[in-house]
Amino acid sequence: MRSILSRLLRRHFSSSNAAAAMTSSDTPSTTRVGWIGTGVMGRSMAAHLLSAGYALTVFNRTPSKAQALVDLGASLALSPSAVAAASDVVFTIVGYPSDVRDVLLGDSGVLRSLPPGGIVVDMTTSDPSLAVEVSAAAKARSCVSVDAPVSGGDRGAREGKLSIFAGCDDEPTVRKLGPLFERMGRVTYMGPAGAGQRTKLANQVAIASTMVGLVEGMVYALKSGLDVGAYLEAISTGAAGSKSLDLYGKRILSRDFEAGFYVKHFVKDLGICLKECQELGLGLPGLALAQQLYLSLVAHGEGDLGTQALVLAIERLNNARLDVKAAEEERKV
Repeated sequence: MRSILSRLLRRHFSSSNAAAAMTSSDTPSTTRVGWIGTGVMGRSMAAHLLSAGYALTVFNRTPSKAQALVDLGASLALSPSAVAAASDVVFTIVGYPSDVRDVLLGDSGVLRSLPPGGIVVDMTTSDPSLAVEVSAAAKARSCVSVDAPVSGGDRGAREGKLSIFAGCDDEPTVRKLGPLFERMGRVTYMGPAGAGQRTKLANQVAIASTMVGLVEGMVYALKSGLDVGAYLEAISTGAAGSKSLDLYGKRILSRDFEAGFYVKHFVKDLGICLKECQELGLGLPGLALAQQLYLSLVAHGEGDLGTQALVLAIERLNNARLDVKAAEEERKV
């Protein structure tokens, strides 16, 4: 399985992404890159940098998950601090704020050994206040921190078409990182430390209600006797069309709940959103409802499924099952 994944990655990332020219000092010949976190998203994102010719040092708590990148030429380090010692720029994309704290600020963390002038870029969706704390810790070591969470899911990561939201107290640093970000998608500078995370949280608020609407519409279409596939096709070019529909509509129809983005991580994101809302005195009922529905998936042991599995919660509420094949047979009768 590992060798198959390595071959697929090598085939995919040997294409056009390697052709763009470098326009700043962060070029493959001058910049050593570290990467921490090689899960569903991180593996593809890091592979884009390898295909562009960057020397890459990687770390993952489960080394086997980094093996596909090692097979492509990356070096495997034994700790986050070892990655930092061998790098000018270190990217991290891990699971939870507690992981971010450990990987960046812990006893074996990146900022223990990142050389002065180094840059750390955290692409995890995390707490804005933690991003501010990391930025202050980086400054104390004469380094720079960028919070740069992403949106676009596993497909965006594979295709190098992610939306990247950058927060940094030093905007020129974000521009300097342009050639690296361009390998993964399109970066937008949003403001000082924490602004990238706040942008991503607002993004998740919008996605949460969109996903509820998508699956509710599908269940309604099913129960009212419509061809759900034809329904999705019909609305895709109208006002109800969305990136969520494009990414997940067909997956839901085929009951493909494999994670491009884990339910458990989305619950984490929405929890951070709700905490921020409490601090700001905001009431966002759509967010709160979506968080409860996703939390119910975790309670049913479905936290490792993809966010499109939200349909399972709506099905349970209505004693229904979005089984397209069964619906087609019923219509024939």
